[in-house]
Order: sequence, then C-alpha cells, then structure tokens
Amino acid sequence: MSEVNPKPETETYQARELGGTGSMIPAVGIGTWKYGAGVAPLIAAIEHGAAFVDTAESYGSEETVGEAIRGRRSKVFVATKARPRHFRKQNLIQAAEESLRKLGTDYIDLYQLHWPNYTVPIEETMAAMEELADAGKIRYIGVSNFSARELASAQRALRKHRIVSNQVRYSIIDRTIEDGLLDYCQKNQITIIAFSPFGTDFSSLEASDPKGILTQLAKTHGKTRAQVALNWVLKKPGVIVIPKASSVDRVIENCGAIGWELSDSDYAMLREKIRYHRRGGLERIARRWAKHAFQLFGRAM
Repeated sequence: MSEVNPKPETETYQARELGGTGSMIPAVGIGTWKYGAGVAPLIAAIEHGAAFVDTAESYGSEETVGEAIRGRRSKVFVATKARPRHFRKQNLIQAAEESLRKLGTDYIDLYQLHWPNYTVPIEETMAAMEELADAGKIRYIGVSNFSARELASAQRALRKHRIVSNQVRYSIIDRTIEDGLLDYCQKNQITIIAFSPFGTDFSSLEASDPKGILTQLAKTHGKTRAQVALNWVLKKPGVIVIPKASSVDRVIENCGAIGWELSDSDYAMLREKIRYHRRGGLERIARRWAKHAFQLFGRAM
C-alpha cells in the first residue's frame, strides 16, 4: 500500500497530516455526494493535486470512483463510508467487501462510519473495523457526523487502532463544529474532513455575504470567491476540505485554494462580516433523537 504524499517536515496548505498517523493527505480533495459528472473531474482532481477522493456506499458513486482511479491507485487516497444499517459485525465486513469490489481495489485508505447507529453496540461495530484493519483491507478508521461524546465512545471501543478523522459539515457560513467539536478533534489528533465547505450550495454562500467581502478579498489576492472561502476553512489546523465539483474547470478552481494563505486580518474580516449559522445544543439534540427514532423503526440509512 503506497503512501500518498510522504510526510514533509511541517503541515502546509498543500498537505495535512491525517490524525497523527504520519501520513500526509491533500488539504483539498473532492467529494462525490449526488455526483453524476463522470470520471473526468475526478481524474483532473488527481492530476492537479486533489488526490483525495471521498465517496460512500450510499452515494452510488463508488464504481465511478473506481473507474477514475484505475491505473492511478497508488497516487490516490480513497475514502468511503458504510451505512449505519450495516454496523453489525458481519454486515460491516460484507459492506466493506462490496465497496472494495465497486472501487476495484484491494484496500481502502480510510473507511468511515457514515452516521452513529444508536441501535447497534459501538463495541461490535468497532470490532469489525479492527478486523478489517488487521486484514489489510482498510488502512485507517474514520467516522462521519459524530459528536465529541460519540467519538470518545467509539475510540474507547477500539483496542489496537484509533479513529483518525471525523467528516462533518463545516464552512464559513456553518460553524457549528466550533462549539466544542473542532477543539476536541484538534486536541485528540482527529482530522476534520469538512464537507459542504460552501454551505448548502454556492448561492447560500453568496446570500451570506451582502457586503461583498469575498469579492473584495478575491480581488486583493487575485483569487476567486470560492478559493477564498476554502482557504478560510483551511486556516484552521487539522482541517481538510472535500468540495464537490461537476466540471474540470471547477476542480482546477478548487485546487487554487491552496499554495497561498489569507492574512490574519483577512481571516478576521471574513469571520466577523460573513453571516453564519451555528446549531445550538437543543437543535443538535433534536437532530440526534430524530436520527435515533428513524433507526429504531428500522429505516436507518
């Protein structure tokens, strides 16, 4: 199994260490949720330095990713996710095997639990993850949409391995993870993989910037608004981004978010003048209980 981007002396905007493992991965990757653009943007991402491709069994894009990485496997860090309804030990092992088949590879770099499943003991799920890691079928264990408490519980259930990442929503206009989760992950060497780094879509980002601050800073740095928004997220240590891109041009634009850095004053201006949302404790609890009820009635993802 080849390392992607051998570790340099320091973390940079081009590459970030994955969860204290010593392995460096691209700071900008590409996500494939609701993806239907074919292999060309994925291949462009790999060729332009965004050689971290994220998918999931529920996305329906694993076979497309498999086609894009064929002949390039050693150059790409591949991540996928298991559905919560597959968190029983044997089901999870079977789900991983199916993802391997669709991806056309004999190992997954980062295998993630897509959501917590409150109906399956986390000890059983993590035993399956460790079995997959020990067999060399997955390199690293990650999670997605886990709270700090859920992360701590999952880590306690592991005997020999550790959780290296948590994939969560984070952008300049959705800063919910700054209310404790980001700090927890940074202190425990758990990489944040930020999905939806432009918010729900780029129009939501535009609507949150009535004073045109992104446009102003884009002109100052000779960049685009999207590049500025991604660079703002990357200002935080231990955070990488996986924006979706449906064209080669958009992939190349996203890759232009690295190789330069917003000044502290630029960062502060954006932080203070862009409208943002941060879900409160009651809202987060309600969302968790809704997910729990959904799973109890046998309709988990």
